Amino acid sequence: MEQRTVLLVEDNEKLNEINRRALESAGYNVLTALTLAEAREHLKRHAPDVILLDVLLPDGNGIDFCGEIRGGTTAHILFLTSRTEHEDRIRGLDTGGDDYITKPFKLEEMLSRVRAAMRRREMEDTKSPATTLTRGPLTLDIVATSAFVNGVDIELMKKEFSILLLLMQNEGKTLSKEFLYENAWKQPLSGDGGALWKQMSTLKKKLEVSDRILLTGSRGEGYMLEIIK
Repeated sequence: MEQRTVLLVEDNEKLNEINRRALESAGYNVLTALTLAEAREHLKRHAPDVILLDVLLPDGNGIDFCGEIRGGTTAHILFLTSRTEHEDRIRGLDTGGDDYITKPFKLEEMLSRVRAAMRRREMEDTKSPATTLTRGPLTLDIVATSAFVNGVDIELMKKEFSILLLLMQNEGKTLSKEFLYENAWKQPLSGDGGALWKQMSTLKKKLEVSDRILLTGSRGEGYMLEIIK
């Protein structure tokens, strides 16, 4: 079975290390962040299955961060918090959180909650996925790996389709070249990303048949797809 990934966002270095070791011992791949800025960088390059998110962080609030990332990730988000106020729990769930773990907690409780979240992810993964994805004039046929603009096939190559699907699933969000390459080529990026840049250049030209589809970015930073409604 594919190894599942947990993103652990906890600013207490000691707790971060203890929780990381426990999660790795349980068989998970663990990404760690001490700040929201570090968490954002991880999310540009990885797609975790579960996010353990502290509420009070040095550069922001975990609940607000959950609302910020919810549209761009399917990860189950579990808040780590010492707060017990009813209003905070409601606000966290309303922003897209899935559960709370109240500090202090035992490691086994955390691992139990993570296992439950992973089971829900596995159940979601086994559901029949949608066969098409449509945003404005752009439609992707995921089964046929074809893309249509206003009903006309723009004849994408396989890699172009894979890249466009990633961008469309994260519409309005800048995706790093590392994230795009890793997911489209199924291997880590090496070199300056010339192969990705060439694919992006041809993809952008094919999408220019509609002025409502904007593919922006740079070879050095990342790329973003925007659909004008």
